[in-house]
Amino acid sequence: MTEFVSDVKIIPYSNTEVFRVLSDLSKLESLKSRIPNDTLRDFTFDADRVSFKVDPIGKVSFLVEEREPDKLIKFKSEKLPFDIFIWIQLVSKAENDTRLRLTLRADLNPFIRGMAEKPIREVVDKISEALAHLPYDRM
Repeated sequence: MTEFVSDVKIIPYSNTEVFRVLSDLSKLESLKSRIPNDTLRDFTFDADRVSFKVDPIGKVSFLVEEREPDKLIKFKSEKLPFDIFIWIQLVSKAENDTRLRLTLRADLNPFIRGMAEKPIREVVDKISEALAHLPYDRM
């Protein structure tokens, strides 16, 4: 497995509030218009799954596999030729100070890893940055 880990992000909301939003993917539906559609498009959300199209791969889905209240959300890919796992870890430092770290693990062969490493690293950074700036109190 190849692992990509984001920098730790500071979120000015409680870990309970952040977990409430991120553990129910349907709450992210309202943000669909903010997602750049240059490479990802046709998003659909429900409580446990997010799906989208990625060029040139096609439709990709991530299913919530595990929830540990206020601490951890684990996702697993569906409809890909290799497995991808995403973990969102939350740590409360104070009442309105949550730390977030996103980890992506992918079962990539050496050839694909060479081509995909940089774009995956960028995606992990962009996702963690976007999650750090969500208006959790309005979702």
